[in-house]
Amino acid sequence: MRAVNGLTCDALLGGRLAIRQPEKGYRAGIDPVLLAAAVPAGAGQTVLELGCGVGAASLCLGARVPDLRLTGVELQPAYAELARENARANGIALDIVTADLVALPAPLRAQGFDHVIANPPYHLRERGSAAPDPGRETALGEATPLAAWIDTAARRLVPGGRLTLIQRAERLPELLAAIDTRLGSIEILPLAPRVDRPAKLVLLRARKGGRGPFRLHSPLILHEGFRHERDGDSYTMAISAVLRQGAALPWPK
Repeated sequence: MRAVNGLTCDALLGGRLAIRQPEKGYRAGIDPVLLAAAVPAGAGQTVLELGCGVGAASLCLGARVPDLRLTGVELQPAYAELARENARANGIALDIVTADLVALPAPLRAQGFDHVIANPPYHLRERGSAAPDPGRETALGEATPLAAWIDTAARRLVPGGRLTLIQRAERLPELLAAIDTRLGSIEILPLAPRVDRPAKLVLLRARKGGRGPFRLHSPLILHEGFRHERDGDSYTMAISAVLRQGAALPWPK
C-alpha cells in the first residue's frame, strides 16, 4: 500500500486488522501472525508480549480470542506509539509499556501473566551486517541475549503459565540452552516452507513448572508442493486459514 508520511497501512488476517507500520523500518510479516496463532490462550486470560513492535502479534491474538487482557513491552518509543495507535484503530484493548525488557518498570514487575509471547531478534550481529535503518536493526539484530528474554518471560509467568516464542531454526540450540528449570513441558514445532525442505523457523511452547517430556514435533508445512509452480501464495489450507481468517495454528496433539 502507498506510504503516507513514511508509514503504510497493511491488512492482516484477511483485512480484519489494519496495521500502520514504517515503510522502511522493521515491518511485520507472517511471523507475528503465526506466533499469535500458536498461543493457546482462552477468554479472560492475561498475555504479555515482549518486544511487541507495532503490536501485530498481540492484535492478531486479540482478534482471535475475545476478552484477553493484553500488555506489550516495546523498547523503541516510535514503535510503541504505533502499537497504541493500531490498538485504538482496530478496537482492541492493548496496554503498551515503553521499556527495556531487562529493566521493566515496577508496576509491570508486580504482575503475573497466563501467557508470555515473543518474537526475539533473529540475527546475531557477529554473524552478519547491521541493517541501515535503526528501527529495523533494533528489531532484527540481537542486543539482548536470548537468555534474558527467557528469564524475563519466566519471571512474569504465573505458575502453570505458558511461554510461546518464534525463532530461527538455526538458533534452536541457543534457545534450548537458555531455558532453565523454571520452564518445562517444552514442545518444538518446526515450520518448513515446503515438503522435503528444512525448517527455517521454529515455534516453542513451554509451561512454568511443567514436568512433561520434551517433544519435537514433525514439521508443519507452510506451502503446497515441492516448489513454487503457480501464481499466488500457495499456502496450505491450514496456513491460509491462519493468515487470512485468523484461525488457530494446527498444533499437534
